[in-house]
Amino acid sequence: MLAGCGNTGVGDTAGTEAAAGNMGQEDESKQTEPEKVALRIWVEEANIENLQKMIDSFEQKYAGQADFDITIEVSGDADTRKNVLGDVHNAADIFSMPDDQLYSLIAGGALSPVVNQEEVKAANLEDAVNAASYNGTLYAYPYSADNGYFLYYNKEYLSEADVQTLDGIMAVAAENGKKISMELTSGWYLYSFYGNTGLEFGINDDGVTNYCTWNSSEGSIKGVDVAQALLDITANPGFIAQPDSDFVEAAKSGDCIAGISGVWNAVSIQEAWGSGYGACKLPTYTCNGQQIQMSSFKGYKMFGVNTYSAHPEWAHKLADWITNEENQTLRFEERSQGPSNKNAAASDAVGKVPAIAAVIDQSQYGTLQRVGNSYWDACTNFVNTIINGNPDNIQLQELVDKLVEGICASVVQ
Repeated sequence: MLAGCGNTGVGDTAGTEAAAGNMGQEDESKQTEPEKVALRIWVEEANIENLQKMIDSFEQKYAGQADFDITIEVSGDADTRKNVLGDVHNAADIFSMPDDQLYSLIAGGALSPVVNQEEVKAANLEDAVNAASYNGTLYAYPYSADNGYFLYYNKEYLSEADVQTLDGIMAVAAENGKKISMELTSGWYLYSFYGNTGLEFGINDDGVTNYCTWNSSEGSIKGVDVAQALLDITANPGFIAQPDSDFVEAAKSGDCIAGISGVWNAVSIQEAWGSGYGACKLPTYTCNGQQIQMSSFKGYKMFGVNTYSAHPEWAHKLADWITNEENQTLRFEERSQGPSNKNAAASDAVGKVPAIAAVIDQSQYGTLQRVGNSYWDACTNFVNTIINGNPDNIQLQELVDKLVEGICASVVQ
């Protein structure tokens, strides 16, 4: 009642003090209630079940310290950069990504640097740390070291001696009416023919444009030499250039007895070839009369924490948790993903998995993927001409000059 609000009698004062005491108890109770922490994580759909186990153990470890509401959402790793930078304020608190997207996400102000820098650096392989760093600062938590490619081969047809050279593989394949498969139209795979030739390629300091000498007319291996080697390879009856997904189907049908791909196809290829399943580093190929070890882009995957997370402290704790030694081991056991954690990677179990052993062996010949956007279309256009046998008889120097011009363009052509 309004009249009661103005009453200042002694009895009322006591009541007020009692009420104040109750309010103090309520405030104290509220202060002891755990903070509500809502976090979202973006990962590939295939990794959800495995990740949920890690989240469950995280919530158990920190039970009582926060009221967690952790949600997993599907987002392809290849689309992370686009999805995050498209609306960084509403992007997930934590997101999985390949290392080649790191620079763009840093430039876009989307990544909160790792909190426990030295601890994470010490726990992971040096290359994985470098892949997740910029100017010495670690910007993401590495969790896999297998984002590269290598050779799958069917032991029923190919011996260990055969798979040392691409010539040997193609010869056996052709004799048996079979093929070795490669997604050559992708610049990701095309790089394998250039990485160990002495011809140079990389991204400039601006983080956008590329430098490239793949058209060089000097040295023991010239730009035209690689172009001619590619013409010879693609014309070989034992070789087929096709999408990675088509290789899996061709392995199942028996049309392909070898293929250049990555660990994501390990289960499918093993099912297709059974006891014949084999994997190893990439072979050498013939270029200007020399045997050149095929190179590769090697890569790592990592979790980044959004700069705009409403709960950055907990986001970092969770990112650190799901990438620790125990959970990298769990990820390997359940998802066959090669760990970047030193201890997990050194385990006997990891060394016994052919695909992971192959990608680790190939990594000594690989390079971190740091590529400006104009690279991809230029490579595809070049390879399409090669695959079709250079139907317009373009001079090879002109062909590689055009390739380099496209790769080094300031914008996508």
